[in-house]
Amino acid sequence: MMSSSVIVTSIVVLLAFLSASEGMSLRSVGVELPCRCIETESKRIGRHIERVELIPANSHCEDTEIIATLKKTGQEVCLDPNAPWVKNMINHFIANKKR
Repeated sequence: MMSSSVIVTSIVVLLAFLSASEGMSLRSVGVELPCRCIETESKRIGRHIERVELIPANSHCEDTEIIATLKKTGQEVCLDPNAPWVKNMINHFIANKKR
């Protein structure tokens, strides 16, 4: 039988590994923080995106967060709001909403 310290250590290591993934949202692993994104993805992944959530800066998080859900895996990926392709995608989305 595993000791509780081994189980706790395993969970901590797993969370550390998952949170180190570039562009990953910690919400997808059940961890709630004031800001959901710890790192962002700037490379083009537009064709793999199923859904995008835009979270404006607020009293809990001073950063604008853009979280994309991927089509095949359902994984949430935090996008770099300063990446040119992300800006274009958001502008295109806003323009289509106004129509």
